[in-house]
Amino acid sequence: QVQLVESGGGSVQPGGSLRLSCAASSRAGEIGAMAWFRQAPGKEREFVAAIRWNGGRTYYADGVRGRFAISGDRANSAIHLQMNSLNSEDTAAYYCAAGIPILSTIRTIGGYRMWGQGTQVTVSS
Repeated sequence: QVQLVESGGGSVQPGGSLRLSCAASSRAGEIGAMAWFRQAPGKEREFVAAIRWNGGRTYYADGVRGRFAISGDRANSAIHLQMNSLNSEDTAAYYCAAGIPILSTIRTIGGYRMWGQGTQVTVSS
C-alpha cells in the first residue's frame, strides 16, 4: 500500500520559516496533483497549496499566497512546502495529499485519494 510520508514540521517563532516535505513510499501510480492541507485544533481541514503535475501550475489559499511556496518532483512523487513569515494562525497539523483532482476540486479534500499522517507546525513566541 502506497503511503505518503511527511517531514519537516516543528516549532518556530513568529516571522520564522519552515520547509515541509512529502514523498510517496513507493510508486504511487497515476497522480495528477499533490497538495498540502492543514487542520488547526477545533477547525476543519483546509486547503493550503497544490501543484498539478501536468504543466506544473500551482494553487494557493489566499491566506498563504506570497508567504508559502509549493514545489514538486514528479518523478519521485514528492512535494515540498516552503513556509515563510509564519504567524500563530499557521499553527496546525499539515497533511500531504495526492490524487487526480479536476480543476474544480483541486482545492477540496474530495479531490484527493491518498493522505499522509500529518506533521505538526507550531508558531509561538
